[in-house]
Amino acid sequence: MIKENQRTLNQLNGLTDVLILFPCMIAAYAIRFVLFAGEPGHIGLPYYIYTVLYMAPLFWLLYGLMGLYDSFRSKNFLTEFSLLLRCNAILFLLLLAVFFIYKEFHLSRWTLLIFFGLATIAVALKRWMLRRILRAFRDKGYNLKHVLLVGCGEQARAYCEAIAHDRSLGYCIDSYLAPHDCLSGLSYLGTYEAISKVLARINPDEVVIALEAEEYPYLPSIIANSEKNGVKVSLIPFYNKYMPSHPVFDEVGSVSLVNIRRIPLDNIGNAFLKRTMDIVGSLMLIVLTSPLMLFAAVGVKLSSPGPILFKQERVGLGKKPFYMYKFRSMRVNDKQTTGWSTNSDPRKTKFGAFIRKFSIDELPQFFNVLKGDMSLVGPRPELPFFVNQFKESVPLYMVKHQVRPGITGWAQVNGFRGDTSIQGRIEHDIYYIENWTLLFDIKILFMTIFRFTNSEKLH
Repeated sequence: MIKENQRTLNQLNGLTDVLILFPCMIAAYAIRFVLFAGEPGHIGLPYYIYTVLYMAPLFWLLYGLMGLYDSFRSKNFLTEFSLLLRCNAILFLLLLAVFFIYKEFHLSRWTLLIFFGLATIAVALKRWMLRRILRAFRDKGYNLKHVLLVGCGEQARAYCEAIAHDRSLGYCIDSYLAPHDCLSGLSYLGTYEAISKVLARINPDEVVIALEAEEYPYLPSIIANSEKNGVKVSLIPFYNKYMPSHPVFDEVGSVSLVNIRRIPLDNIGNAFLKRTMDIVGSLMLIVLTSPLMLFAAVGVKLSSPGPILFKQERVGLGKKPFYMYKFRSMRVNDKQTTGWSTNSDPRKTKFGAFIRKFSIDELPQFFNVLKGDMSLVGPRPELPFFVNQFKESVPLYMVKHQVRPGITGWAQVNGFRGDTSIQGRIEHDIYYIENWTLLFDIKILFMTIFRFTNSEKLH
């Protein structure tokens, strides 16, 4: 049933995606030639409508090739929107290329740009609403994907907990196979040897295999029986806790290698985009905040004797040390390499407390970004003292040093600031590192702007 539902949903998605394009083109034409009083010349609205009609198959084809009609049941909306934005950008450039080659087409480039902008927003809103509707249905027990779970160890229990935690995903674990009855609340159907008889009796949408290391001899038989019955198979490896969120595979002959840590910023194109955004963004922010930085500099100088800027050694990309700049918010002290500041720190001056409350003391870090020591977004850099301490006690702590540290980050906008859980902070940092996109950075920057008045420090 779930397969039929998915096909129907794909058809509905494709149809509505194309239908939305027509009002978007009409709106773009009105904006360009009515609102901005442009001159349409001999090309009227019908020609623009025909253009959409001719391009509709291209939209369908590219959306399909990019996976926009695959199931997004377990993927976040940001991933879907990123794919949508990429597809529409490709289609826009392709259309411009066609008009450049065939110069007899005289459609307004501005109208087309407005059209693709409106289409991206409209299709994204439609898909977001569809997600909300589907999640509401799944919360009520409709459109469920029925799962047969094979295993009852650590990974099987973690999978059950994840499904129970978010019912809106629409997964339903009807029953399971295991050496013995060990999962409460689920129907136990027998041992692994019973897989053939069980699949002949029930018809799950998916078999999820979560065997422990010592149980892997059963794996070939379980997979073979599942595929013989035409059931989709998903595998949770026993080393799942070491796997990245988006694993990458390399091939050496006939051997597949799993890259344990996939970092999108290792890609030279991604790194170039992020560095470009850092340079442009930091230059703009330095100019925009220069009056505020001048005010802070004067205030620091008048509030207590000592330098205006506070330079503190931090550990950055590749575990290399660098000096991070801040406006000095404390009296000159000798604890700068080991002291972890708090909101009630007696070393703070009154003016220092004020600029810390609104994160004004962090503004000189835009110069760190311009130099290349830091990024606008990334894991917060730590003192060498704490790096040496945490690398021994916090799992995966050193992974954060595989990217540039940031002024703000995914951990900080989720509340992990200052003297908070290091483990929680690292989990968020690793999620950011493995799931980086330019849109993700922009999202974090907007979240930071909306939350900058929080009195806790970005640490």
